[in-house]
Amino acid sequence: MSKALVLSKETAPAVPSPSLTEAQKGFARHLIKWQRLHGRHDLPWQKNLQPYPVWLSEVMLQQTQVSTVKAYFEKFMTRFPRIEDLAQAQEEEVMSLWSGLGYYSRGRNLHACAQRVVADFKGEFPSSMEDLVKLPGIGPSTAAAIASICFSQKAAIMDGNVARVLTRYLGFSEDLSQSANQRGLKQLAQLLLPSKAKDMPTYTQGIMDLGATVCMPKRVLCERCPVQSTCYAHAHDLISALPLKSKKIKRKHKSIYWLIAINDRFEVLGGKRALGGIWAGMHAFPEFESEAALRASLPAVTEVQALTVVQHELTHLSLSIHGFLWQEHSTGSSRPSSKRRIHKPHVTAVGFNPPGYAWMGLEEWAQVGRPKPVSDFLEQVKALE
Repeated sequence: MSKALVLSKETAPAVPSPSLTEAQKGFARHLIKWQRLHGRHDLPWQKNLQPYPVWLSEVMLQQTQVSTVKAYFEKFMTRFPRIEDLAQAQEEEVMSLWSGLGYYSRGRNLHACAQRVVADFKGEFPSSMEDLVKLPGIGPSTAAAIASICFSQKAAIMDGNVARVLTRYLGFSEDLSQSANQRGLKQLAQLLLPSKAKDMPTYTQGIMDLGATVCMPKRVLCERCPVQSTCYAHAHDLISALPLKSKKIKRKHKSIYWLIAINDRFEVLGGKRALGGIWAGMHAFPEFESEAALRASLPAVTEVQALTVVQHELTHLSLSIHGFLWQEHSTGSSRPSSKRRIHKPHVTAVGFNPPGYAWMGLEEWAQVGRPKPVSDFLEQVKALE
């Protein structure tokens, strides 16, 4: 059995470059054969391995499951079949289609990247890693995916799935919370690449497939693995111990309070959030730090109705979002009254117009970028009609 490949903790010129055993040199060959027979071939972005759909899928797949991405990918490709279509779109429309996919800076970077590719590269993605990583929202792993799959460049990707496969296969027990060790694993990943550039698209898809469908975080299907016989973790019962990442994300909990205000035309009050913080630049409801502050912002004689609390998990933050429904009752107003009315809570106050917000119909809400919790509360509002 091959010895575990672990880089020295001290990087110095005198330290020899890591090498592979003869058995490990067959990693790429076995993986490519397995991918052709057992890998995934029915994902929507695999129908056309051109830079635009590959890039679009890679950005969407960052910290998002394949099952979720499929529908969003199809929606984007239908609306923006070419990168020029995406570049020419209004950001508001792009963010509206992105709504619910999370990590919303990805959506803004997606739009900015499309505009850069069209402006600087005449609509054609560059083939070099150096040029790709300069584009908005494209990091080293996404750049490697585009370069290897679309241009057969010998570039190793290093997302979470791939890191898990390689640490287990090689017995790489260094702490991946340290950037030096991440670079060390990347160096080893580069050594494992196939010798022929033409095999790079199949190899890259294969190692992603292996991590997603066989060498999973907890459910590990070693009997289906094409490199089980030379896997260090399998031989030494270390599968559950690798990869090692000592820094655990400490997720804080926070409660926030949203005012869902509705007028007689069944319009809901909303506005763009600030460009800093979570959901930057997205449309949402007026937000308060407490229920008391929310109530204090309303006219003196009023009633509000508590809606079902929405729980939302972010990378570093667990949110409990308390929504309170309030309807402006504009008796005597010259505005046309909607047939759709919520009969409770009933209020008598008129003319509620907080600065920075505007009344938006449900159709307008559907056309702007909004966080998923906003959509969840809008669904509750619809159910009260």
